[in-house]
Amino acid sequence: MSAPVPRGRLSRLARLGSMATGVAGGMLMEGARQLAQGKRPRISDLLLTPANARRVTQQLAQLRGAAMKVGQMISMDAGDMLPPELAAILARLRSDAQAMPKKQVQGVLDANWGAHWQQQFDQFSFTPIAAASIGQVHRAKTKSGQDLAIKIQYPGVRESIDSDVNNVASLLRMSGLLPKTLNIKPLLTQAKRQLREEADYLREGGYLQRYASLLADAPEFLVPELCSELTTPSVLAMSFVGGVPVESMVDAPQQERDRIVALLVRLLFREIFEFRLVQTDPNFANYRYDTESRQLILLDFGATRPYKDTMARAYRRLLMAAAASDQQAMRKAALSLGYFDASTQEKHQLAVLGMVDIALEPFRLAGVYDFGRSDIAQRLHAAGMDLALGRDFWHIPPVDTLFLHRKLGGMYLLAARLKAQVNVQQLAKDFI
Repeated sequence: MSAPVPRGRLSRLARLGSMATGVAGGMLMEGARQLAQGKRPRISDLLLTPANARRVTQQLAQLRGAAMKVGQMISMDAGDMLPPELAAILARLRSDAQAMPKKQVQGVLDANWGAHWQQQFDQFSFTPIAAASIGQVHRAKTKSGQDLAIKIQYPGVRESIDSDVNNVASLLRMSGLLPKTLNIKPLLTQAKRQLREEADYLREGGYLQRYASLLADAPEFLVPELCSELTTPSVLAMSFVGGVPVESMVDAPQQERDRIVALLVRLLFREIFEFRLVQTDPNFANYRYDTESRQLILLDFGATRPYKDTMARAYRRLLMAAAASDQQAMRKAALSLGYFDASTQEKHQLAVLGMVDIALEPFRLAGVYDFGRSDIAQRLHAAGMDLALGRDFWHIPPVDTLFLHRKLGGMYLLAARLKAQVNVQQLAKDFI
């Protein structure tokens, strides 16, 4: 299914306004229905109906760009601090993008490559092989025989970032789903910054080349080769790589599944402590696996972020303290990372440290950690909701910390999906 991407600021705002109107109408109808049944409905119950959930996700999926991305980012970065109903609505946005129609694709490529660009190709498929929030990917073969994956940015994405982020945040505020005491301004500022960076395909191409260089000593990884002559700020061209979705390896032998997750764990350690550069998007679609060469394929470097030495050292102290079960050292490391500040109540500090302790459980275990049997995600969710529902503690850590948590959480989810068994502590010893 395809749908044109609305380009103008007013047309995008109108879509959001239409969504809000539809949601409000749905609330009135549901309220009337419940009153007729003698019930006293709550606002949250009226808002979070299946029909309203569909309205929100459908409109944001059609808008794509920043409107869709900010929903994804809030659902992942604010994590357990969101009401579960809202988290469920926003989580649907991770896979609901609609493709651009052929005419719009043609227009974007005409603007970036010139009117006669098709003369450079033997084949170009206008049917995308993937579609996401910022752009969609097409396969092509050049006259010289290069088999390419071409990522094409949706038109108007770059220009609409600020207004989309502000409008979606306002709608979430007006809905009453986000607590008034939760200061999401820093998160929104960083969301705009990250979206601008992700919308710059020249920047992403640079990180693609940098990762290829950094991993030149690791043949177990495969990074696509950049085709710089066809890459622009809105079009990213790279070699096409095959493989299978990494999550499809769920039926592979246990040893192979363990190896895949161990590769990802070690890569994350290298990113934090060696490269000082982390690809922070945990989407499973960013990884594929070549079953013949046994290479883990890395895709999409738009969400790559540099990390300072000070943060790497603080995380090293946190991991060392967790491995030693040293609560005082963990508290100092958590304070330096901004999980809480000196004014935070003791009970809240202990609650946050409890969540950190759960998150670092695989690092603390001396031996193989069985992700398939672990309920770590459920325990983290329960602890986060307990903290959030207290309503007297609303604190969002620094965004660099949030983005790293996003990566770690995504890795845990994939490890659980693959039912991997990995000695995480042994892998960490080379770095801490």
